[in-house]
Amino acid sequence: MSVTPTADLSKLRINRDDPPPAVKRAVGRVLWLVVAAVLIIATVVIIGQRGAAVPVQTVTVSAGTEHGAGSNGGGAVAVVANGYVVARTKAAVSAKIPGRLAVLSVSEGSAVQKGQIIARLDNADYAAAVGQAEAGVASARATLIEAQSDRDQMQRDYVRVRDVHAQNPNLVSPQEVENADSRVKQADARLSAQSSRVDAALAGLRVAQANLENTYIRAPFSGTVLRKEAEVGEVVAPSVGGGLTRGAVVTMADLATLEVEVDVNEAYIARIHAGQQARITLDAYPDTAFRGSVRQVIPTADRQRATVQVKVAIVDRDPRILTEMGAKVEFLQAPRPSAAGANQPAERPRIIVPAEAVRSDNGRNVVWVIREGRLHSRDVDAGPVSGNFREIRSGLSGGEQLLVGGVETPREGQRVKTAP
Repeated sequence: MSVTPTADLSKLRINRDDPPPAVKRAVGRVLWLVVAAVLIIATVVIIGQRGAAVPVQTVTVSAGTEHGAGSNGGGAVAVVANGYVVARTKAAVSAKIPGRLAVLSVSEGSAVQKGQIIARLDNADYAAAVGQAEAGVASARATLIEAQSDRDQMQRDYVRVRDVHAQNPNLVSPQEVENADSRVKQADARLSAQSSRVDAALAGLRVAQANLENTYIRAPFSGTVLRKEAEVGEVVAPSVGGGLTRGAVVTMADLATLEVEVDVNEAYIARIHAGQQARITLDAYPDTAFRGSVRQVIPTADRQRATVQVKVAIVDRDPRILTEMGAKVEFLQAPRPSAAGANQPAERPRIIVPAEAVRSDNGRNVVWVIREGRLHSRDVDAGPVSGNFREIRSGLSGGEQLLVGGVETPREGQRVKTAP
């Protein structure tokens, strides 16, 4: 008799969470297709970006003039520097004595003449002091007249006594003559003392008048008020004392003395001399150039900045030129007189480019030249920065188109296009 083995039915289970194999295969194929599509799109984008022309800012090199700024003639540029418009004659006008501002008769932009009253302090006490001093002078003068009258009377009495004594000594004794003479001398002394008192009273009057005049704040020169530093009711003083005390009342300048102060790199200062012609361009009006002339080269250098200050007078007066405006000055290169005659070779024109066009690459100065829409690096010998420009001593001949912006890390052969 045979025994049939019993099957283990506990192992027979239905896994309802596990998807069918066909579904698994379909999901896998979809995932692979998505990954492949993403890779293909990324590759296309990268290749497209590498091949697309990047918009950049450029400047065209031309010998002897600064580039890309639209200079309007006037000769080759030797040096470029930046600075500000200042007034050679400028003052912060303050009161000579402390006091409360009672009247302010000017405002910003007011034109004033030398000696004109622009403000007044509260001066009632000073005016009263002048009146008191005038009364003292009048009293002293009246006393002087009285003393002079007494002296004159004494002199007449002395003359009579002397004459009587001379005619008849028995009528007038010598002692009476001496007494009359003594009274005359005493009257002279009193008259002299009173005359000194009159002088002292006059001196006191002048002091009182000077104090009263000091309450009037006058323009030290003819010019224009640039800024009000105090208002009516504020306490002003010759120097700032803290608290509510103001120093200056107004700041004024003579706009006929406007000039530009620039800092020139000391490496280029030998190219600048007094009287040299210059071209001035204001940051506010970049398309307009004004003629200038070097007025002074300050005979000292700034040790920390390695610069020398140069003052350039503005030849072309224009009401648009205001103090503290930013300005760029191009010092024009004048032809040097030659002692060797006409056969002397001409000086090589200088090439000046924006400082952004020169980049450092492993200790070398390079510029990126654009040819046929692609970037090419070129080594150059560049001078120090002056006014955001650098002189190219060698490596460029003029006419090249240089990269100045738009690409942080340029590559050899990179495609670019000039941005408008």
